[in-house]
Amino acid sequence: QVQLVESGGGLVQAGGSLRLSCAASGRTFSRPNMGWFRQPPGKEREFVTVISWNGASISYADSVKGRFTVSRDNAKNTVYLQMNSLKPEDTAVYYCVASSRFGVTPGAFDYWGQGTQVTVSS
Repeated sequence: QVQLVESGGGLVQAGGSLRLSCAASGRTFSRPNMGWFRQPPGKEREFVTVISWNGASISYADSVKGRFTVSRDNAKNTVYLQMNSLKPEDTAVYYCVASSRFGVTPGAFDYWGQGTQVTVSS
């Protein structure tokens, strides 16, 4: 079993920045693609970004392009999400995900973290 633990969420003013981290542990598998989803209050879970196991392929949701940056450190089994120019509509619970598949839908990911709250005040 793979465990994913997110950290770095919190409260920030609009225009500010936050950096989320996600550490993977347990029975890791080779070449895990990792990413982030989010669930705004009262809404469905939505794709944010995914990065391939070697960092060569990255995909972002249109709503975060140019503001969010995903990266990973395979030596530390950790993926990061740098969020800049945050907006109130970015308020959500952010989930770290991992899978042997590379996709943009929730069904493509086998492992999910417990989530971390990000709140952006106006």
